Amino acid sequence: MTTHEPSALEQGRRAYRQRRAQQSVLVAIASTVVVAVVVWVFVIDTPGWAAVQKAFFDPEIAVRALPRVWAGFLLNLQVLALSVVTVAIVALVLAMLRTLRGPVFFPLRLLAAAYTDLFRGLPFIIVLFLIGFGLPTLADTRIPPIVLGTLAVTLTYSSYVAEVLRAGIEAVHPSQLLAARALGLGHAQTLRRVVLPQALRKVTPPLMNDFVSMQKDVGLISILGAVDAVRAAQTVAAQTYNFTPYVVAGVLFILLAIPTIRLTDWYTARLRAREQAGAIV
Repeated sequence: MTTHEPSALEQGRRAYRQRRAQQSVLVAIASTVVVAVVVWVFVIDTPGWAAVQKAFFDPEIAVRALPRVWAGFLLNLQVLALSVVTVAIVALVLAMLRTLRGPVFFPLRLLAAAYTDLFRGLPFIIVLFLIGFGLPTLADTRIPPIVLGTLAVTLTYSSYVAEVLRAGIEAVHPSQLLAARALGLGHAQTLRRVVLPQALRKVTPPLMNDFVSMQKDVGLISILGAVDAVRAAQTVAAQTYNFTPYVVAGVLFILLAIPTIRLTDWYTARLRAREQAGAIV
């Protein structure tokens, strides 16, 4: 049994790559130390840091606030889970309406375009006010804040996601549609089996970015009276005269967003690598 011995040229390349990797690690460590020193000098080692730490980063108040903020955060998670489902359904319908061809579908395309233009242009907080306070008045009944918040999130984010999906659908080459129709697939089958799988792969990174934005904006449902993480933090802050509960709520939202952000970066890098390698995406 023989073992393969790399050539001198290959050994030199491996040694060079190893040296470059070691240099990269050393440079990363050095730059991190420099940044840490700068933060210490210009932020922590300042006369007002003690007051800032007491007002925003009090460990005792953070521990006291965490149970109540966490209980409110669970409401944010409920709204987020419901909104993901409703946004996906409404956005997909809007995207398909926007891509319909033929003059007979012009009214549907016009309505879908008007919907997306309206809710992409309105600030989310205005949508919350209109839905949260206008809809109960119009219906003359009390509607749970979780329903109102989910509806407001759905109206706003379905318009953004619909445009992302439409861009993905239109990015699929027309030859794919013609080939599917030549095989005898109908319009609905072509969309479901040929167009949508390719479109979703192309627009997954921007869809994930919209999901991260949605995770943050569900924290605004507190203005509707819902006792979510932000409202719970506001209550504790009013009792303690301290802003630390808001920081606790912010940390929870950050911990929720980080996995999605990292997954987006990983998928984007993987997609780029496949495209550069000439793979079919």
